[in-house]
Amino acid sequence: MDETTQISPDAAEKITSPGWLPESMGMARVTEDVQRPMDARPGLFWAMLLFAAMSLAGMMFLTVGWQLHKGLGILGINHPVMWGSYITNFVFWVGIGHAGTLISAILLLFRQRWRNQINRTAEAMTIFAVMTAGLFPLLHVGRTWVAYWLIPYPNHRELWVNFRSPLIWDVFAVSTYFAVSAMFWFQGLIPDFATLRDRAVNKIKKFVFGVLALGWSGSSRDWNNYERAYWQFAWLATPLVLSVHSVVSFDFATALLPGWHATIFPPYFVAGAIFSGMAMVVTLLVLMRRAYHLEDYISLRHLEMMNKVILFTSLLVGYSYAMEFFTAWYSEETYERFVFMNRATGPYWATIWTMLICNVFVPQLFWFRKIRRSLRAMLVISILVNVGMWLERFNIIVTSLSREFLPANWGHYSLTVFDWAVLVGSFGFFFTFFLLFIKFFPAISMSETKMVLLKPGAGGKRADR
Repeated sequence: MDETTQISPDAAEKITSPGWLPESMGMARVTEDVQRPMDARPGLFWAMLLFAAMSLAGMMFLTVGWQLHKGLGILGINHPVMWGSYITNFVFWVGIGHAGTLISAILLLFRQRWRNQINRTAEAMTIFAVMTAGLFPLLHVGRTWVAYWLIPYPNHRELWVNFRSPLIWDVFAVSTYFAVSAMFWFQGLIPDFATLRDRAVNKIKKFVFGVLALGWSGSSRDWNNYERAYWQFAWLATPLVLSVHSVVSFDFATALLPGWHATIFPPYFVAGAIFSGMAMVVTLLVLMRRAYHLEDYISLRHLEMMNKVILFTSLLVGYSYAMEFFTAWYSEETYERFVFMNRATGPYWATIWTMLICNVFVPQLFWFRKIRRSLRAMLVISILVNVGMWLERFNIIVTSLSREFLPANWGHYSLTVFDWAVLVGSFGFFFTFFLLFIKFFPAISMSETKMVLLKPGAGGKRADR
């Protein structure tokens, strides 16, 4: 629904909302509110955040440069813990990217209207999270400059990758997920680009948005093609929510190492990915809602619905933790029992108990409606959830590798200052792109918000601010 739609601002103001927007909301106001942050001069606070994020990202790339010069020995990895913070970060960031596809694709197919004002931010978060995740396998291989050997292509060396390795499946799964998510995200932006093109005063902006709009005119033909393509992308993206993190879990589940060889891993990893991704979306929306005064678009009802999803997936994750310990005990397998007892009482006991507190016990506060609708509470809880989810991946990787079958092979792993620099820098890398996105692109989907306004009576109660 762009500016070519033949609805006057006065008439648009009289259209009532189906419940997720204030009753006084009009189509002209949607365009003005979403475009205002893009047209305003960059504020001091935004500039300081961008500088901080870019500084952290720069620290990460300096560390990576030093690693390429000195080798992987600067990190904490050793024998037998050959996977450390890099693979932990990879699994963590891939998981963060799941919420965008869930909100955009699955909720679209189930016709859940509470997704319409938050899907654009979630989709952008998915793109940037997968970009961040993609850095770590390249860095982990050591000789990053020959990482293209992972790609199966005819060459004179007759070097072919091992297609039986789950690590190769990751390459196909994550790259496919990124490609489909990026196209889905761009597809939804096309009508908004046309609106920005039509309203642009600056010639450079008019040209840039004109190119990005791909000749959109707002005709019935454009809308019909748009709707068909959007739903097709949703059908393509939906299986990826289940498949991508299932494939990532095969990195562990197909191994014979105690603590990894478990059939529960695919659903367990998918639930954890949605859990952490939703928590990151809540964190970003709470901050963006306050900074850009988007209370009329990102209401407490939107955030409450996401908090309910966090609560539900927390129960799934807690059940998975319990089943892991129960299966290890019930199996009467000596090595399996030892690994899980070692997790709870061994040298890494603090990480697993912190993980349980953050992932299982803290989210139970969302049973209380007052906490579920408290911005401060949901911000703290969502941050703690992602702390716990990073520790979960750390526990899975490190505790199993450090205590394998032979005691003579046992070792201890701890993060070095270089591991921490790359971990913190990955957040800087992610937030650099996200801050640029919310400044130069519409953070709220104007077209989908206007579609909601055109369909009165389709929702529930009036939105709470």
